[in-house]
Amino acid sequence: MKKTSLPPKTANLATVILGVWNLKSREDVDEAGQVHVDPFLGPSPLGILCFAPGHFAAQFMKRDRSQQENQKQRAQAENNTAGVNGYDAYFGTFSIDQTAGTLTTHLEGSISPDNIGNTYVRDARVVGNELIIQLQTTAVDGTPVTRTNTFSRIG
Repeated sequence: MKKTSLPPKTANLATVILGVWNLKSREDVDEAGQVHVDPFLGPSPLGILCFAPGHFAAQFMKRDRSQQENQKQRAQAENNTAGVNGYDAYFGTFSIDQTAGTLTTHLEGSISPDNIGNTYVRDARVVGNELIIQLQTTAVDGTPVTRTNTFSRIG
């Protein structure tokens, strides 16, 4: 799978990741470079990510939820959480592996019961006032994709 290149690992990632981050962009790209849009959250979802020492909370939402999707749970993609009706939210604890440049989240609560107790490992970088989180997952049709979420610091 084609992995979008990341900046060099961030020094003191466990400290510089602390704060509140607003989702700037979310892109899923397959090995051929084709962009896949997640139909559950749409092409440009809203999102916020909050990190306090050892704890985090995340929320993602489809911009237009005016159409009732009447879907209690979407199919869960590989290595990713499942949302409900265009909304995904979860919280828990996190740890940083400075050597690997990874963020590991342990979900204690979630809008979807299937996510509770799961652990996810992501590449994470902070460059200036941007947080880049990257993971390997699958598109809705099962195609392997690299997801890159870019956040801007707001607090």
